[in-house]
Amino acid sequence: MKYLKLVSLVVLVIACTTKNHDLTNFDEAAWQADENGCKGDRVSMIQNLQNSKEELKGLNQNEIVALLGKPERHELYKRSQKFFYYQITPSEACDEPADNNIYLSIRFNATGLAKEVIIMNYQN
Repeated sequence: MKYLKLVSLVVLVIACTTKNHDLTNFDEAAWQADENGCKGDRVSMIQNLQNSKEELKGLNQNEIVALLGKPERHELYKRSQKFFYYQITPSEACDEPADNNIYLSIRFNATGLAKEVIIMNYQN
């Protein structure tokens, strides 16, 4: 009985602290469906993503994945920081990769909250 109460309490805490976030004027489903940017849908969403960067800050890793899907690449860094990378322009994994490499970089601090959201652009 004690175990059941503890499990119920944990489930309640998780349910109350997990929020369903939606970005303003951003189609999360279309973003998630365009893995590696191969369809080209993510490119057309750059301005809306740029406008939504502040909304992403402060979200935890699970909330980011719920909004944007699983990142194409992630990286652990010093001091328990983590980076998520989402490809915007078609990557090398696509049939027709883009000449310029544009991607979304999200840096998480040691507590797992997004602290930096940058759209990066590198020419190949």
